This record gives sequence, structure tokens and C-alpha cells, in this order.
Amino acid sequence: MEQILLKFPDGSEKEYQAGTTGLDVAKSISPGLAKNAIAVKVNGVVRDLLAPIPKNAPIEILTFDQPEGREVFWHSSSHIMAQAVLELFPETKLAIGPPIDEGWYYDFEVEKPFSPEDLEKIEKKMAEIVSEKAEFRSEVKPRREAIDYYKQQDAEYKVEILEEIEDDTVTFYHQSRFEDLCRGPHIPHTGIVKAFKLTATSGAYWRGDEKNIMLQRIYGVSYPKKQMLEDYIHRMEEAKKRDHRVLGKQLELFSITENVGAGMILWRPKGARIRNEIETFWRSEHLKFGYDLVYSPHIANRDLWDQSGHTDFYSDDMFGPMEVDEKKYQLKPMNCPFHIEMYKTRKWSYRDLPLRWAELGTVYRYEKQGVLHGLMRVRGFTQDDAHHFVAQEKMEEELVWIIDFCLHMLKSFGFEDYNVYLSTMPEKAIGDEADWRRAEDGLRAAMEKAELAYEVDEGGGAFYGPKIDIQIKDAIGRGWQCSTIQFDFSLPERFDLTYIDNSGQQKRPYMIHRALLGSIERFFGVLIEHYSGNFPVWLAPTQVKVLPITDAFIEYAEKTVEKLKAHDIRAEVDDRSEKIGAKIRDAELEKVPYMYIVGAKEAEAGSVSLRKHGEGDQGVKSLDDAISEILREISSKGINE
Repeated sequence: MEQILLKFPDGSEKEYQAGTTGLDVAKSISPGLAKNAIAVKVNGVVRDLLAPIPKNAPIEILTFDQPEGREVFWHSSSHIMAQAVLELFPETKLAIGPPIDEGWYYDFEVEKPFSPEDLEKIEKKMAEIVSEKAEFRSEVKPRREAIDYYKQQDAEYKVEILEEIEDDTVTFYHQSRFEDLCRGPHIPHTGIVKAFKLTATSGAYWRGDEKNIMLQRIYGVSYPKKQMLEDYIHRMEEAKKRDHRVLGKQLELFSITENVGAGMILWRPKGARIRNEIETFWRSEHLKFGYDLVYSPHIANRDLWDQSGHTDFYSDDMFGPMEVDEKKYQLKPMNCPFHIEMYKTRKWSYRDLPLRWAELGTVYRYEKQGVLHGLMRVRGFTQDDAHHFVAQEKMEEELVWIIDFCLHMLKSFGFEDYNVYLSTMPEKAIGDEADWRRAEDGLRAAMEKAELAYEVDEGGGAFYGPKIDIQIKDAIGRGWQCSTIQFDFSLPERFDLTYIDNSGQQKRPYMIHRALLGSIERFFGVLIEHYSGNFPVWLAPTQVKVLPITDAFIEYAEKTVEKLKAHDIRAEVDDRSEKIGAKIRDAELEKVPYMYIVGAKEAEAGSVSLRKHGEGDQGVKSLDDAISEILREISSKGINE
């Protein structure tokens, strides 16, 4: 019997008989792994667990704990739901059903939108399909035969997909009484899905195009253990309480109005105070750590965007153009071409590099109305952008520096838990492979020196260079993409950027795009949800609310506020003729970190009765001691070093 040699992620190797499946390999390792196995990665390609392994290859058994395993699990769950929908509503037409960040969706053409009662019926039918433990089986068919098959069924969405495929053959997957056009892979059988829930329905245009028909989309989640579903439901309940759109309105932080336009943010006074603190800290830290700050206009000659390549690659995401002096001008979608134009204003030596130029630059990108979401997806936003122009031999050193600075900034806002990804050279890429490999090695070395655990996204880099993406985790464990560090081999070439090296020769600098917070708008939305509106003292729009017990003590309250403001503490007096209990309740609802209650004893002693939001009475303190306490907290940003 022919033998094949399989290599495992830990570097070990073992021989198996040809035709061995991923499940066979999992069983040979441990019963626990075999029980939890979902799929197998062979030579970098995710495959069905029950598919024979044809030849020598690196191999990895995938479980739900791994991102690729979860994708397979959720994709399979979407097929189970699609079967349930078809069996309950036979006239339904299927569109697509991919996995998403957590769970899946499937799009359907139906006569009327799904009701909550429909979802209950679908869930019940899904439970029946799961109980069958029906095997997922793949079948390869000629593409033309598949097109004819779907045309007979009047399944125009499947036909449209098939007509765009160039391969002569396509794959179908079957389970129970259901089949679907699908590349797979899938879990071994339906019974692996132990817990699931349909979470929402919405309208969705076919292929996201508003000119196409509106389909009905059902979202769902599923897990291999019931406790995982319970944990998810708890997280979603907590997320609902933290919704930045609700809190933004409640705390009077920002607004979005039809008169201004979808995706355009109005920063109200309290939100603007927080934004000012974020930006002030951002600027001071950038200057302290060796950046220069630059500014650029909101529009530019469209020729600039032609040269940078944005009109080729991003035209669908750009607003404009507009006519100015018989020339076309463009609202900027990115800041990088402006920084490049600044670089070109003089000659540079290796001694001048690295250049670190940072800008809070407002950009404008078209997002379809259906994907706009509060502060998280907008059409006008301010990037905390920076570009590093680096001598080639200093690349790795500069990357280590950027990562250290990035983590320092994130930690200052209370984020210390991350998922980190290295995205490598895609199939279609600009630049020499040797430069790519050197850049990737530099990114790896920098992350390892920073002791960052990371995953490799093979082939996931941008066409112009590899990148590091840092996804921060919030207080309830959700990941948010914020920081990115990207190499660029394209723009220095397009704009013919050079510097003189130590031998007097012209060289091309490396260019690194870098954003830490991503955008001020989105980061602010993340902060609202992370802190549930209970901002740390240094960010809170009102840091202290002074509450006089009666009108007789308003004068002392106002003097207290004056003294607080003299220390740059944001303070207000609640001078309403309300009972003190009502004032305390309202300050709690406004999530003000500190309340200073003042009456006769406090006015006579120069003290305050101190309360903290969510913690209650902290006792009586002299005003000077109370101010010292809050100043220490502001200075430390609430972080215990």
C-alpha cells in the first residue's frame, strides 16, 4: 500500500496510507480531537474532513476554536437553514449564504418578508434536520449541465453565479433532501450543530446593488455546544445595552440628520469635548514620540488621484469629481498622495530618514446606504493617518518602533487585548517578490520582538504590500479592526520617490501607511460601547457635577466649579430647584464620573461630599484633596502601571 508523509504544525511528521482522511488522522492523534474536528487544512487549503488526502503535504486538523473551522461550521449551518426554508416555503428562490464574522446569513427571494413566527418554524425544522445527522456530500458536475439544471428550476440567481465561473466543472453539496451550488468545504454531518438561533431578518439587494431586486436575508448563529449559544445570547444582550447609537442620543454626543445627509456626523458639544481630548492626546503623543504633524486640503486635482491609482482601484468609493477652473477636482478618499507631494518638494538623504508625518485628515468615501451604521460606517470621517518614509536598511527597526507606539496608544485608551494578523503577498501584487519577502520578514520580526501572538493570513495582503492588522477586543470580548500597518511598493514607484544613500546613490524609499485608531468616528463608537458610556475621567465630557443641596449653596457651588476649572477640570453646577435626590439620579443617568454635593457643612469647611458614578458615597473630603484625587486619575488615565 502506498504511503504518504504528513507534516503537522508543530513540525512533526508521520506516515499514513494513501487515501487516509482528515478524520483518520484526527483519530490517530486523540479521541478528543476526532470528536471536535470540523475540517482539515491540506497544503494551506481547507478541505472536507472525510475527503482522502492524496499526497505528501503539510496538514492541520481544524476545530471550531480556529477561525477557518468556524467558517466551515457556519457555512454548513447556512445550508441547514436554507433546507429548512425550502421545505417550509417551497416557492422560495435561493441566492447566497456565506459565513460572516459571527454566524451566517442566507438571502432568499420570497413573496413576503419573513415574520417572527416564520423564524420559529424555520428553527424547529432546522432541529429536525440536525437530528438526522445527515452527511454533507460533494458532487462535481459540468458547469453547462449545472446551468441547464438551474434554468429548468427558474433559479436565476444560481444561473447568474454559474455564468461568471470560468471553470468547466462546479461543485454541489448535498445533505438530507437538499443540494446547493457550493465550493465547500462543510462539516461531516448536520448533527455536529448542537445549538443555533436565528437572530434577525432584513432586506438586502441582490449583490448589494440598489438597482437589483430586494431579497430577504435571515441571519443566524450556531455552535457545537449549547453553553456557547448561551454565552452569545448574553453578549448580545450586553451589546444591546451598549449600542453607541442609543447611548449617543441619550448622552447627547452626536447626531445624524436627513437634512445633513446619511453617514455624515454632527458632533454635539459633549461629544466634541471627548473628541477634543482624543485629538489633543493624539497630537501630543505624536509630537512627543518624534512625529511631525502635517495638514492637507479636502480636495485635489483629479490628476493626482489618476497618478496614485485611486481612480483605477477606488473610483466606486469616491465622491465627485467637481469642476473647478475648467479642471476636475476630487474630494479626497485618502491622505497618502498629499504626503507624497510634500516629500517631493525637496531632495532627501538617508540621514533625513525616517520621516514620520502624521495627520488627522478628514476623508470622504461613498458607502451604500444599506451598510451605514451610526459611527461605525460613515461617509465622512477623520483618519488618524501617518506615513513613514524609510531607508531600506532601516525597515525592520522602524516597524518595531511603530508597533511599540501603536500599543502604547491603544493601552492609553484602555485596550490591552488584541487579535493580530499578518497578511502576506497575494497572487496579484506589485513589486519584486524579494522585497515582499523582506517586508514580511520585517513585519514578523517586529511582532515577535513586541511579543505579539499573531496569525498569518496567507495571500491577504494589499496589492501594494503586506500588512499587520491589529483588532482590539472590547469589554465584552468583541473584536474591532482599528490599527493597521501597511507596506507600499506602489506609490513610491508611481511618484518616483528617491533618497540619496550613504554611498551617494539614489534609492527608492520604503513607504509605510499607518493608522492607529482607524478613524476618529469609528474609534469613538467603539469607546462608547467599550465603556458603555461610562468614560474614564480623562475622557468624560463633564468630569464633575457640583450639586448644591438647596439654592442657598449655589454661590459656593459656583466657586467650587471656578476652582475646578482653574485646574482644567470640566465641571458644571446643577443649579436647578430640584431635590438633591433628583440631581444625583440625573447625574448618574448622564454618567458623570464625580459628583460633589455641597451644603452648609461643606460651605463652612471648604469641603465637598464626594460621590462616584456607580459606586455611591465616598465620604467628605476637603476640596483641595478632592481636586488632587481627580487630577491623579486624569493624569494616569485610570491605568495602573
